Amino acid sequence: MRVYLVIMDETDEAGVAMRFAARRAAKTDGVLHLLALVPPQPFVAFGSVQATIEEEARSRAEVLVTSAAGNVLTEGGQMPVIAVRSGEGIKVVRAYLDEHPEVAALVLGAGKDGTPGPLIVHFAGPGVGTLPCPLFIVPGSLSEADIDQLS
Repeated sequence: MRVYLVIMDETDEAGVAMRFAARRAAKTDGVLHLLALVPPQPFVAFGSVQATIEEEARSRAEVLVTSAAGNVLTEGGQMPVIAVRSGEGIKVVRAYLDEHPEVAALVLGAGKDGTPGPLIVHFAGPGVGTLPCPLFIVPGSLSEADIDQLS
C-alpha cells in the first residue's frame, strides 16, 4: 500500500500538496498521512508561561491537522492518518520517515511564486540523496483542475 506523507501548516501550498496527495492516494489505493509540526518555542524565563505557550502552539497544530483530515474525509471518503510532533522541522520529518518505512512519497508544496520553503530547500538540496522515498514538490499555483489532471 502506498503512503503519501504531507507536512501540514497554515499555508496555501500545504493545502495544495494535501489535495494532490489525497487524490493520488485515492487513485492508487493508498493512504494519506498528515504531519503537523509544532516548532520549538522561544525560551521564556517563567516555566508556567513557557508551558502555556507550548500547549497553545500544539493545540493550534492539532486543530489545523484535524480540520484538514476532515476535509479529506469529506471529499474522498477516507480518513488520513494524522500526527502532531514538536521540534525542529527537518529532524521531525526525518524521524517520522524512520518510524514509518511504509511511506512511499514525501509530498511538499512550493509557494505560488515558486519560492521553496525550508523543508524543500533541505530535502531537494543536499538532503535529497538521503531520503528513503521519492520527494514530490507540488507547485502552489496549481488549480483544482490541474491537480485532478496530474494525480
